[in-house]
Formats: sequence, structure tokens, C-alpha cells
Amino acid sequence: MFTGMNSATEPLQVKLMVTAKEKAADGVVALTLAHPDGRRLPDWTPGSHIDVVLPSGVNRQYSLCGDRWDAHSYRIAVLREPEGRGGSAYIHEELAVGTMVAVGGPRNNFRLVPSEKYVFVAGGIGITPMVPMVQQADLLGADWKLLYLGRSRTTMAFLDELAVHGDRVVVLPKDESGPCRLDELIGGPATDTKVYVCGPQRLLTAIERHCADWPIGLLRMEHFAAKAQSAPARDDAFEVELARAALSVTVSPEISIVDALQNAGISMLTSCKEGTCGTCEVAVLAGKPDHRDSILNDADRAAGHCMFPCVSRSCSDRLVLDL
Repeated sequence: MFTGMNSATEPLQVKLMVTAKEKAADGVVALTLAHPDGRRLPDWTPGSHIDVVLPSGVNRQYSLCGDRWDAHSYRIAVLREPEGRGGSAYIHEELAVGTMVAVGGPRNNFRLVPSEKYVFVAGGIGITPMVPMVQQADLLGADWKLLYLGRSRTTMAFLDELAVHGDRVVVLPKDESGPCRLDELIGGPATDTKVYVCGPQRLLTAIERHCADWPIGLLRMEHFAAKAQSAPARDDAFEVELARAALSVTVSPEISIVDALQNAGISMLTSCKEGTCGTCEVAVLAGKPDHRDSILNDADRAAGHCMFPCVSRSCSDRLVLDL
């Protein structure tokens, strides 16, 4: 999971233009973004997302779901969320072709790792990172299948696009197939097979339970929302040392590491502040993090080489960060 990059030093944003806005399904629109001067955009890999800062100042993260070999445009798809905080409503109702938006990234917290076989499971708008993943798996000649769950076919984006893969794509609308049985769909663990899952939290929770006793590394998930966390490992203050800045900051129990650093005059790039987007990823040089994000897998957490200081804290009295 660790990229080896300190996101606090990454470029902030570039202004891109909305060059197309199309209905992808009921309640879903697809946006194409390009540089107004036609410049080449940063490369990306399957599983990547971008930060989109709307004219209103709202910042949201969306998976890239277009052609990764197209160097001049990005495609994202946005679900209209009636209970959301206004970002999707603005995109659906007001954002027009020709509008400029600020874009950060791309970043990838959901990488497609090498495997002989893959099982991709997408629920609803969770199809977005899976579209380039199945294209990549197909290109590499891997054995793969995609299980695509949704309420109905009319709400499921990119069905026509995925149809070219034939019976490797299993479409499971609830109004046709009924509730899905994970034991039948996914089966048991296989050392040569990686399972990738993205979708609503109830789907992720159900699959985590089903795969609870699987070996580490076979199941990989991307969360749209922060997972519920237990109490922090400690309820007292700890020290965060910034190796490059030669500065030490005390983090009290009531504030985050990011807030403590910002109070000390150290600026960090942040976005979601919920441990889901990966913007604030930083390398850990010493100490033991208390991981409270929804990104890292068990192996990454055990290694302790990186953390997301917007939500994570410390198990040790002192953490040394590559800042």
C-alpha cells in the first residue's frame, strides 16, 4: 500500500475542464475532464482516484474509470446521493460542460497486484475502479471474473461497455436475482486468486465477515466511507517528531496529528480527513502508529511503514515522520 511518496510534497491541483457530461445509469453521470490547452495528464494505474474540488469549494474523491492509455482525459462517474453533503447534487444539477474544476492526484490506494486469477466484486457505483481493473487483467491474460451487484439494470453503469467481456462479467441485479449468497459467489480462499471488492459499506462488511479467516493478502477492498473504529490505543498525549523539519510537536488527546502540526505552522495536504482518500499519507521512520484509517490492509498495518495522520494516532510515546 505504501507508495514511497510523501503526499505533503505533491503538487496541489491542476485546473481541468469538463468536456463531456453523460448519463451512465439512473442516478449516475459520467464526466470527462481534460486540460483546456490539451496538455498531457499525469499517468495513472487501475484503482487510482482523483480529488475534485468543485467551484463551491467542496472536495470529493472519485475513482478513474476511463481508458488509462488515454493521456489527455480522465473519466469519473458520480452517483447522485440524496443524503450526501451536496457535492453529487451540484455535479448532477449544476455542473456544466465547459466548467473548470481543480483536480488533485491521481493517487492509488487500491492497486491491482500481480495474480494468476482475480475475482472482482462491485456493488453499485463501486463498479468505477473495476472497469480499468478488468481491462488490465484481460490485457495481462489473467483468469478473472467480475460479479456486478446492483438494485436493477437501469441503475448499473457501464453495462454495455462491460458486455464485450462476455460471461466473465456476471450481472446480478437484485430485482432479478434476489439477495446474493456470498459463499456461493465467492467461495473459499485460493492462494492463486486475489479478490477485489468495492461498493456500499454493507457489502464490504458482509464480505469481510465471509473472508475473516482467509490468509492475509487475498482480499482487497476500497471503502467509500470511514469504517467504525474502536477506542484509540492510548488516551494521553504523545510526541510527533518531524525528521526533515527537525521539529517535535505534542499531540494532545483531543486533536488529530494533522491539526497539531497545522497549529505548529506545518502545512499538510489533506482532503477527506476521515482516513479514506490517502491524501495525507506519510512515511513512518520510528515508533508504532495506531492505524485508524480505512485504507491499509493488515500486512501494511503490521509493517508500520506509513500512516494517515488525519485520523491515525500513536501506540508509542514518540513517532518520527518523514516530514
